[in-house]
Amino acid sequence: MTTGSSAPRTPRNKSGASGRKKRPLLTTFIIVVALVIAFVYMSQVYTEVLWYRQLGYIGVFVRENIIKIAVFAVGAVVMGLALWLSLRFAWTRRPSERLQAQPKQGDEGSEAGSEREDLQSVFNQNMERYQQALEPMRRILMVAIPVVLGLFGGLTMLAQWDTVALFFMQEPFGEKDPQFGFDMSFFMFTLPFLRMVAGYLITVLVLSAVGSLVTHYLYGGIVVHEKGIATTKALKVQMGIIAAVLLLVLAANFWLARYSTLLSNKGSWTGALFTDVNAVMPTNAILAIAALIVALLFAYSAFAGRWRLPLIGTAMLLVVSLVAGGLYPWVVQRFQVTPTEQSMENEYIQRNIDMTRSAYGLSDLKTQDYDATVDTGKGALDGDTPTVSNIRLLDPNVVSNSFAQLQQFRPYYQFGKSLAVDRYNVDGQNEDTVISARELNPDQNQGWYNQHVVYTHGYGVVAAYGNQVEADGKPKFMQEGIAAKGVISDDYEPRIYFGQSSPDYSIVGGSDEDPKLELDRPQSADDEGSGDAKYTYSGDGGPKLGNWFNRLAYAIKYQSSDLLLSDAVRPDSQILYNRDPGDRVKKVAPYLTVDGNPYPAIVDNKVVWMVDAYTTSKGYPYSTPTSLGDATQDSQTEAGGSKALPNDKVNYIRNSVKATVNAYDGSVDLYAWDDQDPVLKSWQKVFPTTVRSYKDMSADLIDHVRYPEDLFKVQRELLNKYHVDDANSFYANDDVWQTPKDPTQDEAQDLPPYYMSLQMPGDQRTRFSLTSSFIPQQSDSNTRNVMYGFVSANGDAGTGKDGEKDPNYGKIDLLELPRNSVVPGPGQAQNLFDSDTDVSTELNLLRQGASRVVNGNLLTLPVGGGILYVQPVYVQSSGDASYPTLRRVLVGFGEKVGFAPTLDEALNKLFGGESGAQTAQDAGVDSTEADAGEGGSEGGSSSGGESPDLKKSLDEANKAMQDSSEAMKNGDWAAYGKAQDRLNKALDDALKADGAQGENSK
Repeated sequence: MTTGSSAPRTPRNKSGASGRKKRPLLTTFIIVVALVIAFVYMSQVYTEVLWYRQLGYIGVFVRENIIKIAVFAVGAVVMGLALWLSLRFAWTRRPSERLQAQPKQGDEGSEAGSEREDLQSVFNQNMERYQQALEPMRRILMVAIPVVLGLFGGLTMLAQWDTVALFFMQEPFGEKDPQFGFDMSFFMFTLPFLRMVAGYLITVLVLSAVGSLVTHYLYGGIVVHEKGIATTKALKVQMGIIAAVLLLVLAANFWLARYSTLLSNKGSWTGALFTDVNAVMPTNAILAIAALIVALLFAYSAFAGRWRLPLIGTAMLLVVSLVAGGLYPWVVQRFQVTPTEQSMENEYIQRNIDMTRSAYGLSDLKTQDYDATVDTGKGALDGDTPTVSNIRLLDPNVVSNSFAQLQQFRPYYQFGKSLAVDRYNVDGQNEDTVISARELNPDQNQGWYNQHVVYTHGYGVVAAYGNQVEADGKPKFMQEGIAAKGVISDDYEPRIYFGQSSPDYSIVGGSDEDPKLELDRPQSADDEGSGDAKYTYSGDGGPKLGNWFNRLAYAIKYQSSDLLLSDAVRPDSQILYNRDPGDRVKKVAPYLTVDGNPYPAIVDNKVVWMVDAYTTSKGYPYSTPTSLGDATQDSQTEAGGSKALPNDKVNYIRNSVKATVNAYDGSVDLYAWDDQDPVLKSWQKVFPTTVRSYKDMSADLIDHVRYPEDLFKVQRELLNKYHVDDANSFYANDDVWQTPKDPTQDEAQDLPPYYMSLQMPGDQRTRFSLTSSFIPQQSDSNTRNVMYGFVSANGDAGTGKDGEKDPNYGKIDLLELPRNSVVPGPGQAQNLFDSDTDVSTELNLLRQGASRVVNGNLLTLPVGGGILYVQPVYVQSSGDASYPTLRRVLVGFGEKVGFAPTLDEALNKLFGGESGAQTAQDAGVDSTEADAGEGGSEGGSSSGGESPDLKKSLDEANKAMQDSSEAMKNGDWAAYGKAQDRLNKALDDALKADGAQGENSK
């Protein structure tokens, strides 16, 4: 027996020894993996700290994460602790013996009684097996389940960190809601927080109840038998307390629901309507009181052990909630409101109109009737020279290719798909300008070293007059050339390290003794030597890479061993990343919604990106919500020229912040443009010292502030209905407008708004404005494409003084045309252009030779007592290096059309031989030179009348650029090098020829 009994123990001992050996290995492996994961995570946090600290916004990072950690911790502790206490109470109050049903008298010995006892015995045995199986893990599960659910609860609360922050740092609005008379801050900041807390507590209590029930069941507190369910007193006490607390929270939720009706979208209009005020609110108050009473009954019964009253109360609460909460409001709506809806809802509709216009910044909308004429009599534009002379003939969505072919110079540069429109003072006169930064094209560079060390930045800002072109139809540049100098500035920092197409990261900088590694720009005629100039970054734009730990952290961040091993990373190197201007602003101000159209400007001899940013909310009473994504989508965003806003629903928006991002060092400055916005003021308390006053802005900076495009799109979306300010007319819904579709595009997308300098009817001065038009809402029964409205937002902010903005900035003017208007809408105007016989004939001639006609933006201008349409027409020849050049100008007024090489000629044709207005110099083309240019064929230059030598050199440069690009795509670096040598020589020859031509012309 001894031998037999000991024999099988040997392998078990060996197995146990092997298991003991394996366990430390497994434990070690798990620890190592956990440490690696922790190190990778901490390296990401570390690089974030370095980035924020270098930029000077470390306080934002610290405060945001402290708030998030605190919110997460509170949410996790509340959930985890409540669940642990519930499980702990249920387990410690478990019965010592399982509850059993007492058999009925006379059943002893009977077959049925025996069968019940057998079933009960099986049930008890099964439960005992469950308990035995759970017992080894009980201690772990009692902690693990609350911890896991607590973590999930913390993550749920973490997503609401901004709601918590605004609640504790809220600023009063100084305005009261029309129903309760509360300050608006209650609905914007307090109500969302209270509803969030109530909802979270309901979840916590429900999970606690479920956890306690399961524990009681597993440990004998609940027994199911033939006579029903038997429970312990401990379970009844615990469930009674949980039910009481749950009903208290539900009572608070019912009470808060009264206030939430002011944000309701269940009716035909947003806000509390007649039924809400007279039925829903009183019902919610009754339900709140009833829930409070039932809660008290449960609290009493939990200790008294009498459950009849709370159960009856619960049943009555359910009945009342169904009848009073659903049936009664329906009866009021159906039999009291519907028969006389207009009179019943009139007051509440007016609230919706007033509050919606206030929430979207439309309270001060200035509306005037505009009885537009279609008469094209001689001299009709007399007095409209300020507007006519500023008509923009360069379409920023079309001429990007022209900028690229004439000013790109290298395949590793590029211009955006859509250029920006700004204005600059030239010789004492404001000129509308089409402008773009010459940015880097990262897709042209191959290999880690080229992508992140050599090609690091773009170079210069290129700008052209908006209302003038060269005689052959090319843009008339005011800032041009390899050095990108001109009348805007000859002395500014041109390097674009931070832009919309910058590489994800670049390694820059070094000491004076280090060799220059960065490709700067092609050499110009004024430079010594030839080829490409080299440069070493001297700014402070990114974290330092001077120590190995930083290099290791960034190598992990970007999963690149080159960052760790390359000798291009030197002791004084910096790493530049997060370089998109909009993303940069979003990171330092996480509470802002950033406009999708940042634009470059030369300000105080620096290139800065101007970024508009918004504070938003969905808690403004009676205000109709709008989807930002849908409202800001148009033909320009569809084509990729700009970005639409996120698809969030809001009912309050303010352009509260103007931000700038320095294109050289990436520094971000935030200015409180709307310093009276309570939402911004609340966030300033959360993140103090990050937003400066607009009074710190220089006069030059304020001069380049525009009215924000995305805000304007949202406002015009609202104006489709909310141009009506009378409740009776609004109720009739018989004057609904819509934004016209862009007739120049094949896809049915909204017409984008356009920037232009114009003088509105009745105004005394020309203002740089953002404009759009309206037509009646299109449907199967109404397809009239006629003008109903024209809206203009004043974007001139400067007064010529530092820290002072024009009080008229942001004023919105709406011209309303008669509803029997016969003035063509944009779509109808485009049809008139396309169907005109003379226009068609000339366009067919322009299309000869495989040339393509490109319709530019269709501008709408309120001049001559009517509506004038102006459309530049471009021609682009075939070929990879072709680009669009202006060839004709189309104008329309009423049913008549004018078409000519210059704006002046076209207007004179339209208005009886003499329009009465003076156009800008060079507002059109010379037909002879334009026809000779062949529609932007290969080899064109930026100025008319170039010498044969200059033309030949530019032809060779364009051909070399194409060959370089093709060789790079094919990976043929030998051919690429030869093409680059040819390109450098051609550019040198072109610069010499251009210089000689300039000398000869003097």
